[in-house]
Order: sequence, then C-alpha cells, then structure tokens
Amino acid sequence: MLTIRLFEEQVNELYMSAKMPGLAHLYSGEEAVAVGVCAALRRDDYITSTHRGHGHCLAKGAAVDRMFAELLGKQPGYCRGKGGSMHIADQESGNLGANAIVGGSAGIATGAALSCKRRGSGQVVVCFFGDGALGQGLLYEAMNMAALWQLPVIYVCENNLYNEYTPNSETTAGDMLARPRAFGIHTEEVDGQDVRAVYAAAVRLVERARRGEGPAYLHCNTYRFYGHHVGDIQRSYYRSREEEEWWKAQRDPLKLLGSWLREQGLAEDSHFAEIERRVRALIEAGVRFALEAPYPDPQEVAQHVYA
Repeated sequence: MLTIRLFEEQVNELYMSAKMPGLAHLYSGEEAVAVGVCAALRRDDYITSTHRGHGHCLAKGAAVDRMFAELLGKQPGYCRGKGGSMHIADQESGNLGANAIVGGSAGIATGAALSCKRRGSGQVVVCFFGDGALGQGLLYEAMNMAALWQLPVIYVCENNLYNEYTPNSETTAGDMLARPRAFGIHTEEVDGQDVRAVYAAAVRLVERARRGEGPAYLHCNTYRFYGHHVGDIQRSYYRSREEEEWWKAQRDPLKLLGSWLREQGLAEDSHFAEIERRVRALIEAGVRFALEAPYPDPQEVAQHVYA
C-alpha cells in the first residue's frame, strides 16, 4: 500500500513539474481495495482496471520503473510508452488493461471469465470499476451473462462517493447492492479502508469462483484523497476540505493497518521506518530510470495500433 501511495505522490510531482504528458487519476486513499483483492489472487488470475488504475497495476505485480516509463511515454514502458496513465496493461501479471471508458472493461473481464471456464483453467477474473459505472448499461449486460453462465468473475465496485465531481447520491437511485442481487449474483459489502477486511472478503469470493459457484459482487466503500485527476485542484464547489481532512486523518488505510499491527505487537515504528526507506528508494530509482529512458522510435507510430 505504501508503494502505491508514494508512487502516486511522485506521479503528481511529475505532472506539476511538466515532466509527464497528459493527466493521471490518483489512487491515493483507495490502496486497501487493490491490495486486499489482488493479494487473494494467483499470478495467472486476471484483472481489468479503470482510468484510476495505477494501484491495481502495482498490486497485481507491475514493476515501478516500467510503470513510470509508461506514464512518461518511454519505450521501456509496459505499452512501449503508447498507453500512458489510463491504458497500462501487463499481460505477464494477468493485468488485461486499464480503460478510460467508465465501466468499459466489464465486457472484457466477463469475456475473459468465459475463456477461463471454457478452458477449465481454474483462473478467476476481477473487474475493478468505480461507482460511476453503475450508470453504464454494459455492466448490467455483462453481469447478466456472467450469472446465466456461472462465470468465475468478481465485480469489485470502488465506491469513493463521487462520479468525477458529482456525489453518487445525485446520480445513483435506489440501493446499489440491489442491482447485482437482481441477477442472483452473490453480493457482499466491505469497509474499503480496511485491507484486512477487503482481503478476507476477496479470499472467500475468489475461492467460491474457483469452485465453479459463479460470479460475485464486492462493494468496497472507500475515498479518493485528491481530485478526480491531478489537475482537479479547487474542489470546494463539490466537496469540502473538512471532509477530505477527516478521511485522511481518520480513515487512511495505511494508518489503520499500522495502528492494528502496533496494537497486536506485530510491528514497531522501526519496522515502518525501514519499509518507508526501502519503498522511497524503489520509487526514486524508478523515476530516474523513466526520466533517462529513450522514447520509442518514431517509426513505431503505426505499430500496435488497431482499428
């Protein structure tokens, strides 16, 4: 979780210093969801991601240096610098890709789950999406098929309270959990700031899917600490600074886990200091690698492009 947090802080710095082209959507505050879910998966299991996908990529096993290279449009990046922040994919770790379209990967994840079932591979697919995707028809078409065919897919909703700049209370009618339940899909809700709770729920649902018991829906209540994207600086017109500070002070997933580890006698301050030292060194090395890496050859511009 600390790797994701410090990675995102560095991404913000790269944007603010005009070293990174385009925008990025920071995952800070939501780390427990990606880490808790991906820790329950095998390396050959699949995930699909979102426009806010750096945390998913890292939690599934992506390397920090290649991630930074992709964000900076450099050749060693996962997509040879052509995908950027919102389109990173890492086939080796089972990451089928981030997606800039809200809810856009629901069909991809469900199709991958159909492949897993047809091949009898025992693999499971996790489809990450935000609460804004509950307004997209594709998600319901995909869940309907997954329920009919009993596919090994888990739909993970990261409910961070806002659809870009609009509270979901103004966009999403009724009970969010009633929607997957209408398809007969097994549904659970969890505190998305508690990595231990997310992991425990994910283990149950992954094992269930692997046994052939069909799809599940995991609703994770979480919060993004920063704006919709790195350029969303002035946010007072849609949420208060007091709200943001409360979540950072009281519901930070890193602080919650750290407090529990101390209370259980499993870690001391020196352990956390050493972890932070190692992670900061990893992040700094990754940034140096990316800044010094070459851009793709201009002759590649028409390669890996599909219509």
